Amino acid sequence: MKKCSNPEHPHCTFWVLPGETVCAANHAQATTAPSSYDLLTALRSARSESSATALPHAPAHDAVTESASNPLPVHAPAPAAALPLPPTTPPAYQPVQAHLHISGFDPRAAGGRQTLKMELRGMSAACAPQLTLRLRSDLIPRGAVQHDFVRTTRGDWRPVFVEFSSRNKEHGQYQIDVEVHSHIAGAVAQKWVCTFVILVPRRDATLTEIHQIFLSTHKNVRVMADDASIARVTGGDGCNLDVTARNAGIAHVDLSAPQGKIDMGFTTIAWDEELIEVDLPAASHCHPHPSQAACLVNAAPEAGEQRQIRLFALEECMLGRFELVDPEADVLLSHFSPDGQDNNGLTRRLSGRHAIIRRSQQGFEIEDVSRYGMLLDGVWPGKHKPVALRLGMRIELSASIKGIVVLSVTAILAHGVILHRIDHGARAECFYLLLPDTQPAPASHQATPQAGCLPVLFHRNGGFWHLDTASGKETALAPATALDKLSGFARHNRFASEPYPECWIIRTEGAALCDSSMQTA
Repeated sequence: MKKCSNPEHPHCTFWVLPGETVCAANHAQATTAPSSYDLLTALRSARSESSATALPHAPAHDAVTESASNPLPVHAPAPAAALPLPPTTPPAYQPVQAHLHISGFDPRAAGGRQTLKMELRGMSAACAPQLTLRLRSDLIPRGAVQHDFVRTTRGDWRPVFVEFSSRNKEHGQYQIDVEVHSHIAGAVAQKWVCTFVILVPRRDATLTEIHQIFLSTHKNVRVMADDASIARVTGGDGCNLDVTARNAGIAHVDLSAPQGKIDMGFTTIAWDEELIEVDLPAASHCHPHPSQAACLVNAAPEAGEQRQIRLFALEECMLGRFELVDPEADVLLSHFSPDGQDNNGLTRRLSGRHAIIRRSQQGFEIEDVSRYGMLLDGVWPGKHKPVALRLGMRIELSASIKGIVVLSVTAILAHGVILHRIDHGARAECFYLLLPDTQPAPASHQATPQAGCLPVLFHRNGGFWHLDTASGKETALAPATALDKLSGFARHNRFASEPYPECWIIRTEGAALCDSSMQTA
């Protein structure tokens, strides 16, 4: 309905029904062109009538023939059913509201083993049938772990269990970074990320304190009843509740559950983390063999060549004593006598964590963190006092007994350093200490002739690469790569995915980040 629209009676307040030509006061109403709403209403009604009377399998050529035999005049207006449809726009992109359901966490088990159950929910059916889950945290053994989400025949996803321990960890909050990858033809096609926080309480914390701390960060409903008042909650599907009643107050919780007893326990805690899909670059070069520690093995080394070239891609690289079970260092060093390698004897005078090499503002630096000391060019720098590395620097481990391990800085690169042994182990090994995901700059390399003949290697996209300085071609290093066809490599070389392939090193959750490559469940 609308009010009277007669221009001669602007103060008329009578309402006019649709289709009426005069109002209740006999004022003539002006005829207006049909609105878009009227045209759409007529179009819908014509469609509904035609669909109700038309045959279910009417041939299309009959309608064409009928329209040709009864053509409409040029000046005649087209019926409402013949009006053109509005242009259809493609639907906007709707991101999949996928989330990770995390359960099984018990903060009361301070200093003990924990197991997290992770379930993938709400993921689109168009993704790959197997997704890769990567977790990074200081709580997880070796700093990172990798698992696979596999789709079942029912269409859901098989849950994944992740174990960790808070033993010898400082109480507080620990961040866990999650990445979910969908691979197509070996490349990452889709990527989802999320981050959640795990609370490690004090060993002497009471159960009430643990619950209060958790609920203060995870609750979305809080009800309090003070001074004889009544607090009541109904429904609450999927809510984390914090209900408190003091001073003769009454608290009532109804979660709309079926008839029967409801156990409100705190054995474990569960919550949901939303997975956020991130955009990937158009050309994503996924490394075929991701690793952060590897080795180049020369089966027949010639004069001046090493049998093993050990590769490490770490922000901080720890040098320490060689251990077969749970080593504390990344670069494992042992004493070499004229008779060969000796993992006992003088090797025991090296600390498990002897020295750290890291990047600094001036380039790279080394810091002594050992019990037995370290000599740099014959001088002890002092414990916990970083010293900048320079080309040709002589590093002796340790300071009390000379000749256990002697290293020399043979190259300082823009993305790492190269160390050669100058003791009886000179023919056995040398070390590449590279920064992860850092491109090389060959023009700024400082190297001795001993390191100048080595290939240019770098780390990117989780794996090691070879750079041909003449052509600029980059080649991913993997066990199947033919190294003899790359510049700088001698014959009989192969790529090993472990830094010490000649030894069977046992690493448990207490070991250092030496083999920091992702472990697949």
